[in-house]
Amino acid sequence: MQLIIKRLLLLVFIALNLSSSLASAQGKLSAEPPHWWVGMAHEQVELLVYSNDVPYPLGEFNVSLSADRVKIENVITLDNPHYIILNLFIFPDASSQTIEITFSHASGETLSMPYTLSARAPGSADRAGFTAKDVIYLIAPDRFANGDTTNDNNETMLEKVDRNYKGGRHGGDIQGMIDHLDYISQMGFTQVWTMPLLENDMQKYSYHGYSTTDFFEIDPRFGSNALYREFVEIAQSNGIGVIKDVILNHMGSNHPWMKDMPSSDWINHGTTFKGTTHTRESLHDPHSVQADIDEFAKGWFVPTMPDMNQQHPHLAQYLIQYAIWWIEYAGLSGLRVDTYSYSDKQFLSNWTQALIREYPNLTIVGEEWSVNPAITAYWQADSPRYDDYVSSLPSVMDFPLQVALSQALLEEDTWATGIRKIYDTLASDFLYGDPYKLVVFGDNHDMNRIMPQMNNDESLFMMAMKFLLTTRGIPQIFYGTEIGMSDQGDGDHGILRADFPGGWPGDVVNGFTGAELSEREKRIQKQLKFLLNWRKNTPAITDGKLTHYFPKDGIYVYFRHHEQQRIMVVLNKNKSKQSLDLARFKEMLPLEQPSIELVNIENNSRFTISQDLSIPAQSVMIFEVK
Repeated sequence: MQLIIKRLLLLVFIALNLSSSLASAQGKLSAEPPHWWVGMAHEQVELLVYSNDVPYPLGEFNVSLSADRVKIENVITLDNPHYIILNLFIFPDASSQTIEITFSHASGETLSMPYTLSARAPGSADRAGFTAKDVIYLIAPDRFANGDTTNDNNETMLEKVDRNYKGGRHGGDIQGMIDHLDYISQMGFTQVWTMPLLENDMQKYSYHGYSTTDFFEIDPRFGSNALYREFVEIAQSNGIGVIKDVILNHMGSNHPWMKDMPSSDWINHGTTFKGTTHTRESLHDPHSVQADIDEFAKGWFVPTMPDMNQQHPHLAQYLIQYAIWWIEYAGLSGLRVDTYSYSDKQFLSNWTQALIREYPNLTIVGEEWSVNPAITAYWQADSPRYDDYVSSLPSVMDFPLQVALSQALLEEDTWATGIRKIYDTLASDFLYGDPYKLVVFGDNHDMNRIMPQMNNDESLFMMAMKFLLTTRGIPQIFYGTEIGMSDQGDGDHGILRADFPGGWPGDVVNGFTGAELSEREKRIQKQLKFLLNWRKNTPAITDGKLTHYFPKDGIYVYFRHHEQQRIMVVLNKNKSKQSLDLARFKEMLPLEQPSIELVNIENNSRFTISQDLSIPAQSVMIFEVK
């Protein structure tokens, strides 16, 4: 009898503990994406459901739901019992609702998880992306402005603020960007691309954001999801779109998946570091072997950035939905994709097609850091290719032109070097599906700033900036360039991503107000502010074609022309003033009409086309043909 009583007490004890365990598990049951929308072009959404506190494998539970016009398409088990994939089908006529998902086990235990399906914002699918009408302002949020000092540190996160360390967190945040949206707008920028803002709970160098540890949460040291959405809304009210930096290739080594992977093949090489070769050419090399391609595509970017396996169909779908989720949630105007070609090639095709199906006018720009335009062009939609690869990627970063610009202004002019490097690069535009959609830039967050590239020479710097703001494509300018920020020229990321002056309480020099800026900084800021705002209202630049002439004697001439307007740009690289005979440009100038004038857009000086132009040394002159 005593034995029976002991056994009964033991069973009661187990039942009570099991009940307690399941009750606590209910609170820990999670799904990603954290919520979704009705009325999407994609009628299905895959939920990655997780719990590590359930006494049975999730795959053993029967899953049902209570919902209107939503059904479970299928339930997929993974080799980790802590996860399942729950595929929901949302009927086109489904209304917004919170559905109840029930998990029932043969033991009689049940779990319940609410899941919200929201209504989409009006016109969400038809949102406009960024175009050549825009100029993008690239911000490193941690280094731009500290608008909320209370979130500089978070007790639950590994790295604390240390403004004295070049590679540390300095405290810039979303509130800091909100506080200075009026400055960004007044300068003439129409899009903001921020380096990643998602949670990066890494021991060091977490400020840059490229080691994601949560794909659906803003890092609390930057703010919150709600504040990010508010930032986008306020930016839009100031005429500014927001571009999110997304990473599809890798994540941070402190991501929870590294301790509890959904499946054993979720990450290439598991938890063991094996670096990529960075040999992007292997993807296109007709003589390449598969082993070389795999070493590039499946290797980790660095030891702290494990390589995600996009050949896994459910990880691939996770990454598609993660991008769509942020576009829909925050109201973004576009995406910039980090390390674009490092991801699986077929996945990239599927990913771009999925996003463009959902948002036909969205702009996505891929980072393909190659100076060979044939390789860069390969990824853009509608480019002629050597194979039948399908890409819906609207834009790529124009690294070939970035390198050519630096060479053009610094090299000695010969038959093969110097200013003709720009001409030669633009002459390769036949390789691109649409060269007018390329993002052009002089520098970014991963390279020396344009000022030290130009040997800290203000004249060369302004030549580069005027070219970028008048050539074909979508210009991108790195924060601080508008005041001529420099660096030591050694490529140290912590230095080239220096704090913007005036972004921190107590800063004496203030780039936002102009206080204590040097005369050179003020001069550069004034010139660029004028050019940026002029560009916004110049259809020949924002919507016109490019026609250029082969450079001669250190002078490069090109035209931007539109049915409403014609702009002539003259770049004189020489260290002396030059006289330019306009007769050579008769295809673009109506020389038979001597009353036609060239009006300098900066000082309104006028020249008749019957006279030679005098071009100052090392300068770019911009004229409207009237």
